[in-house]
Amino acid sequence: MLEFLGDRSGQILFSSWQHLSLVVQCLILATVLSVVIAALVYRSSALTSIANSVSAVGLTIPSFALIGLLIAPFGFGVTPAVIVVTFFAALPILRNAVVGLTGIDRAVIESARGIGMSRFRTLVRVELPMAWPVILAGIRVSAQMVMGIAAITAYALGPGLGGFIFSGLSRLGGANSLESVITGVVAVIILALILDLLLVGLGRITTPRGIRV
Repeated sequence: MLEFLGDRSGQILFSSWQHLSLVVQCLILATVLSVVIAALVYRSSALTSIANSVSAVGLTIPSFALIGLLIAPFGFGVTPAVIVVTFFAALPILRNAVVGLTGIDRAVIESARGIGMSRFRTLVRVELPMAWPVILAGIRVSAQMVMGIAAITAYALGPGLGGFIFSGLSRLGGANSLESVITGVVAVIILALILDLLLVGLGRITTPRGIRV
């Protein structure tokens, strides 16, 4: 195992960077999309129910099947990987964003409107900051979930550590096959822990002090 790691240390580090980069960029894209959708639907109970249903049903779709279906229209490579990871990352964030925005006390919103804030300014300056801890909790859940899903995108030749896992499984019983699988799995777990710690730090920095207290 040590010999395997030593011979491929550069490749492992590069794949780890690709994996983390894919997940982080897709998380940012998913967060923006989810917050925008939540901001558009949270004032309507009917639209809120639809958003919650979509986020629940979407999680039942097998990620492996979805990446396979996307190969036909988009081919192999980064594009299907980004679509799959962003799709699954957006689902928990969307649900939490809707919950966070709908859970804000209406008296707070009315007070903001009473001092002359527009609806958009109230959303940006009052509602989103108050809902941010709940949204961030959804981001943390998504980060852990899609860290594993990103490995599956190697089936479509996506970037990241999934190549080690699929390569090892395809020749299981051969030379260094088990080492390849273990390297990919352990590296994904380590990256998930690192990203979660970074998100915890982000929460401490970005959450208003009054809300933390």
